[in-house]
Amino acid sequence: MILAPEAFAYCYPFFVSANLCSYSKTSVKPAEAIAMRLTYFGHSSFLIEAADGTRVILDPYRHGSFDGALRYGPIDEPADVVAASHTHDDHGAADTIPGDPLVLVHPVAETVGAVKITGVQVAHDEAGGKKRGKNTIIVLDDGDVRLVHLGDLGHTLDDATVQAIGRVDVLLVPVGGFFTIDHKEAAQVVDTLDPHIVIPMHYKTDLVDFPIATEEPFLETQAGVERKTVPTLEVSGTNLPAKRSVIVLAHAR
Repeated sequence: MILAPEAFAYCYPFFVSANLCSYSKTSVKPAEAIAMRLTYFGHSSFLIEAADGTRVILDPYRHGSFDGALRYGPIDEPADVVAASHTHDDHGAADTIPGDPLVLVHPVAETVGAVKITGVQVAHDEAGGKKRGKNTIIVLDDGDVRLVHLGDLGHTLDDATVQAIGRVDVLLVPVGGFFTIDHKEAAQVVDTLDPHIVIPMHYKTDLVDFPIATEEPFLETQAGVERKTVPTLEVSGTNLPAKRSVIVLAHAR
């Protein structure tokens, strides 16, 4: 499967040149789905299962990429949609996902099932993308829960970007620094967006040899931290915490 160039959004199995497209999903819906379900594969990759059964994989990595520096296991889950914030191999390996999903690189505005997918264009660095290129913040809204994946965000957010993102129920935020915002900048972004639930990602583990920090410096800036021993979390509009909750998920791969 061919990834889209940096400046465009592609829709497979057909190409749409406009900024808005829709796609009929073909995967099997889970029975009695009543909440949005998140599964953390590792690094910055998640499977999001919406309440209507739509399956979206965000920022899939390529197992063994960067000369073996990224060692999370291969992602073998099917999806209706693969959405990537950019094309680097630790985020944009859409061709590794089985089946025939709709592939969106730097998504703009798409609708799949009940899920509206919106992209907000930002940069991978603090120099407007001159160092590492562009990055797209991905917003998923199934009509109940609004989830925001920051990709490899490289800077804090201005007012126009915050307004474009809108309400945030669940925030997936990079915290490791070096290639992205660091723990202090991540804490600032969290305060600015004011989500109900924060899930850190893109940090150092024993399966990542990148020169990035662990999640610990970021967690020290936060209250209400909970570590899960499982990689999944179910969220609905009726069970969002009144006070911000920071949840560290185990990685599934």
